[in-house]
Amino acid sequence: MNVSLFVDTNILVYAHDTDAGEKHAKARELIEGIWQRRELPFLSVQVLQELHVNLCRKGMKADQSSQIVSRYLSWRVVDNSRQLLQQGFTEQKRWGISFWDALIVAAARRAGAAVLWSEDMNEGQDYGGVQGTNPLR
Repeated sequence: MNVSLFVDTNILVYAHDTDAGEKHAKARELIEGIWQRRELPFLSVQVLQELHVNLCRKGMKADQSSQIVSRYLSWRVVDNSRQLLQQGFTEQKRWGISFWDALIVAAARRAGAAVLWSEDMNEGQDYGGVQGTNPLR
């Protein structure tokens, strides 16, 4: 079964952070599997921005990080917009989550994703049609 998937930043960071131990191994395996799917997942410009910042914080050179991040542009990318910002405010209030997580939920919903892979969301919670799942468990 191929459900529409949205991938959050932390899963991608672990896939590229060799110091993350078991989380690196699991995330890398998950992401490698995704590249084999007929239908690539969704992510957002926010996810790509956060990925770049986090990889650089972990010591990766900006040129190397930008190459990695640019590869993910072949996935289905939800762009930032005024409407997404407004929806983020709504999601934050509705679910009582951080604004950054609310923007992720808003982007996943905008994409029509049924599943949101994230370490930050409540496992199994339905965020108005988007189910939070931690694939690293």
